[in-house]
Amino acid sequence: MAFLEAHTASPNCAIVDFHVHHAQKLKELKDALANVGEDEQLIAFDAMQHLGLDHHFREEIEAFLQKQYHARAYDNCNHQLLEVSLHFRLLRQQGYHVTTDVFNKFKNIEDLTSGLLDKDIEGLVGLYEASHLSFQGEDALDEAGKLSHQILTAWLPNNLDDHRAPLVAHSLRHPYHKSLTRFMAKNFLNYFQGTEKWASILQELAKLELNVVESIIRNEILQISKWDLDETDELPDYMKISFKALYDITNETSDRAYKRHGWNPIESLKKSWAILCKAFLLEAQWFRCGHLPNAEDYLKNGVISTGVPAVLTHAFFILGQGITQQAIDIVDNINTPGIISSTATILRLWDDFGSAKDENQNGYDGSYIQCYVNEHEGCSDEDARAYVVQKISDEWKRLNQECFSSNPFSESFTKLALNVARMVPMMYDYNTQHRLPSLEENMKSLLFDSFLAQGSPGQTV
Repeated sequence: MAFLEAHTASPNCAIVDFHVHHAQKLKELKDALANVGEDEQLIAFDAMQHLGLDHHFREEIEAFLQKQYHARAYDNCNHQLLEVSLHFRLLRQQGYHVTTDVFNKFKNIEDLTSGLLDKDIEGLVGLYEASHLSFQGEDALDEAGKLSHQILTAWLPNNLDDHRAPLVAHSLRHPYHKSLTRFMAKNFLNYFQGTEKWASILQELAKLELNVVESIIRNEILQISKWDLDETDELPDYMKISFKALYDITNETSDRAYKRHGWNPIESLKKSWAILCKAFLLEAQWFRCGHLPNAEDYLKNGVISTGVPAVLTHAFFILGQGITQQAIDIVDNINTPGIISSTATILRLWDDFGSAKDENQNGYDGSYIQCYVNEHEGCSDEDARAYVVQKISDEWKRLNQECFSSNPFSESFTKLALNVARMVPMMYDYNTQHRLPSLEENMKSLLFDSFLAQGSPGQTV
């Protein structure tokens, strides 16, 4: 059972024990990393991010990356593919200006990898992971990512007994940049290999945190399940409820933002709801008349009707970081390309890629694919789907460039928008039974799978 659950007889004692044990492991890990080389630190920091532990080492990671960037360590000609790929990915996602030129020494990557399949699998995984942070116009990195994907996919079936195989399969299915760390951490830990002292301590720390997170989530679900619905029959007309709830939430959010951050966002919040309602109304009009617009008009409206702009507008003011007029102008204008519009576009296209048919709606509400086929004579459904896949990829590049280049938003808001985009594939990956197997699998893993084997009471790790 989880650490806290093993101490239910004395919850206060359990909390104290956890914090003491947790602090001890953190100190041990920091001490261990102080005595290893830079390449090993690079691998350790990458593992921390996959395990969701990097927030404990923000200062150390930032200092390390700043040193690496100014020393141009990523240009070291002696570095192998894995080190170069990790440098590129960690620096770019931290906002440092690093170009794909760092991969120039691997221009003949196909010739290189063809003779090193058994030696540099880790390097190919690193390259594949790095390719997901590409910007628009970085075609060489895109091609390198596709090539590494092809090579790893071909390697995997013939090497299932190799200790690297589970990690390769995990990376191909869930590249780090486009996945939610909380859902993926447990699987990564199961595949993580390392005999170094720091690796052993990191594993212990990850197990400890994962078990505590499971305990907290289970307790929250238990509390929610006690919700009292006895008064439901006495509720007034549903439309009045909806409007009253919307009115109260909007004003409450505005009041909270004003008290905490000194800025009243009521006009921006009201505008976000008004725009969303107009988008819903326009879709209803299309539905009623049975006439679909062209693909561009459909997507322009569909980006708003995802609800993402309204949600992120509220989140922006609740977080209260980086509230400037420039940022507010972007938040208020969804038609301006940026972090919010790119995130919403990814959701809309993914939703429509699953198709209305997958959601058992018989296609009556239309989709981008349907609009695109109608607009392009002779275009098949398969052709349209291929086009949407490429369009999603292009939108991810725009989102990467917005997030990892200079922008008026805070790091917290940027990360929130990225996590919304990362959540999308799980939310809209319908199977033939109209279920969401990927989301179900990850939620079961997070909530119900016991991370540790059953042990005696008091067992901590």
